[in-house]
Amino acid sequence: MSTIQPLKIHSYLSLSEITDHLKNVEFILMAAPSMLKPPAHPIHFTIILNTAEVIPEEVRPLILEKFCREHGITATSHVLSNRERIAFALTPQNTPMPRHIIDPAEATTIPWTLLHIIDFLGDSNGFNEAKEGLSGWSYSYT
Repeated sequence: MSTIQPLKIHSYLSLSEITDHLKNVEFILMAAPSMLKPPAHPIHFTIILNTAEVIPEEVRPLILEKFCREHGITATSHVLSNRERIAFALTPQNTPMPRHIIDPAEATTIPWTLLHIIDFLGDSNGFNEAKEGLSGWSYSYT
C-alpha cells in the first residue's frame, strides 16, 4: 500500500495574479476526505463561487441543492455558507489549488481574495477518490 503525500506548495498567486486567474471562472469544486469519524458523511466538499457579493440567506440553500443535484451529492450536513478568504497555491498540479485561509495571522502573509464558499459534508458515488483518502479540485469556466 502506498503512502499518500501532501502536495508541496511552491508559492502563492499575488493579488493581481488571482484577479487574472479568476477571469472566466464560474466556480471551483473541491472534495477531500471528511476529518470527522462515521457516522458523519465521508466527503468534505467546498464550493468556491467566483463572487464576493453577499448571497441572500434564502438563496443559499437553493444554490447548495442545485450543486448537489448536478453532482450526485447526497445527505449533506455541517453546512457553512459565507464569504471567506481564499488564496491560490502553486503546486505540481496544473491549476492553482484554492486554499481557505482561516488563521488571521496567516492572512497577513499570504495574498488572498474574498469569495463566497459553501462548505459541507456529504456523500456521492462520483467522488470515490475522496473516500479513499485523496483530495482534489475542479474549475468550472463560463
